[in-house]
Amino acid sequence: MSVLNNLAATIAERAKADPESSWTAKLLAKGPEKCAEKFGEEAIEAVIEAVKGDREKLTYEAADVLFHLLVMLEARNVALDDVLTELARRQGISGIAEKAARSKA
Repeated sequence: MSVLNNLAATIAERAKADPESSWTAKLLAKGPEKCAEKFGEEAIEAVIEAVKGDREKLTYEAADVLFHLLVMLEARNVALDDVLTELARRQGISGIAEKAARSKA
């Protein structure tokens, strides 16, 4: 099992916890919209560090982005495996061709 799979499983487990005992449960209890907002905040922080060129801070912020992405997915009942399956489907397809196929659908 990968680190991301382990983290997704931990988030799913913590979703059942008392929000007073778990940051993850507390965030999920605030609803999917708040989870999406937090993900956006973390993404912006990662972008800022990428622009600055600080590898160490970008690494830290990227970890936060991945964590909050998984929390957001949990909040909307989207399984990490479904996202990974979609990524696998896109593997070997040009990004230009993939986007063109989406716009036709």
